Amino acid sequence: MKISQWPLHERPREKLLSQGAKTLTEAELLSILLRLGTPGKTALDLARELLAEFGGLKKMILTEPQQLYRLSGLGKAKYALLQAAIELGKRYQAESVQVGEKLGNSLATQRFLTAKLRDYPREIFACLFLNAHNRILAYEELFQGSLTEANVYPREVVKRALAHNCAKVILAHNHPSGNATPSQADIQLTQQLKQALALVEIQVIDHVIVGQQENFSFAQAGWL
Repeated sequence: MKISQWPLHERPREKLLSQGAKTLTEAELLSILLRLGTPGKTALDLARELLAEFGGLKKMILTEPQQLYRLSGLGKAKYALLQAAIELGKRYQAESVQVGEKLGNSLATQRFLTAKLRDYPREIFACLFLNAHNRILAYEELFQGSLTEANVYPREVVKRALAHNCAKVILAHNHPSGNATPSQADIQLTQQLKQALALVEIQVIDHVIVGQQENFSFAQAGWL
C-alpha cells in the first residue's frame, strides 16, 4: 500500500506537521527526504532498509557517494537532497555561536564545536580565539591527522593567537572513535599549549574534546 493511502496520522510528512519532527523516527525522517520508494516498497520501507544496511544514519551519511548511488532507490538527486539537509543542520548548529558574539556558556560553545568537528573521519585540532571579554575573534582548524591522532605544533598555535591579538583561547579537537575521554597525550598537549600561550599572556580557558554522543571539557572537569 502506498503511503498516500495510509491513515493521515501514520504518514511521516503529516505526522511531522501535526506532531513535530521530534516525534518521528530516523527512518520516518529519512523517508520524507527520499519522497518516493521503489516498485513494491514505500519510501519508509526503503529508508528502513538503508539504515539497516549501513548500521545507522551516521555510517550511511559517511559512506562514499559512489557506493550509495549503486543502491536501488537512492540516486544522485536523493543523495544531493540528503547532503543538503545535513549541511543545513550543521550550519544551524554552528550559528549558535558566531564571530563577534560573547560566549555565554559552555553548552553553546560545545554545540558550536560539535557541529564543526564531530563528523570528520580524522582528527582535527581547532581553536576559538577570544578577546578579554570572551567575544569570539575567530575560529580556525589548524591541524588534521589520522583516525587516532593529529600532530599539533604549539609554536603555530601561538603564532595564530598573536595574529588575532587574542587574550584567551579555547582548544578543541575531535575523537573519530566517538569516545571523548582524553588520552594521556591530550592531557600533556593541553599543558604544553597552556604554558606556551602563558608566555605571551594568553589564557587557555578550555579544551573541548568532541565525541559522538558526548564531549569532554577540561574546564568543567577542573583540569585547567
